[in-house]
Amino acid sequence: MSDIPLKPLSREEIRRLETALLVMSLFSQETLEAVKDPHERLTWVDSLYVAAAALARERAGMPVSRIAEEVGVTEATVRRHLRGETKAGQLVQRTFEKLSREGFRVELPPIVTEEVEALRRENEVLKAKLEEVRNTLRQLLDKL
Repeated sequence: MSDIPLKPLSREEIRRLETALLVMSLFSQETLEAVKDPHERLTWVDSLYVAAAALARERAGMPVSRIAEEVGVTEATVRRHLRGETKAGQLVQRTFEKLSREGFRVELPPIVTEEVEALRRENEVLKAKLEEVRNTLRQLLDKL
């Protein structure tokens, strides 16, 4: 995902910008909090995709009518996202600004990092137990 174009010129560049916006937005603290609510989860992720797709295409200079056609939503929906009238549109806009300043970076919130670290520790304990079982099995096989 290196070299994300902020003003895409080709389909491939639009796809790279769209993907960067979506990934960075999905892993934001705000999104992770929103998707905890099962009622919000389905519409929130879909809205993020539409907002990211719309912004990437707008940055490429596409008119709203074409964006709506390509993304499969109404022109009004595209306009709402691009004007920041939706939570997803606001978040994707902030993500674009961050991408412009800092480049492509995905920072996992502390809670996700803590869960990963807990799983890593558990994995190490399980590996040690597995090694004990292997050693015991080898000893039993040697006795046979």
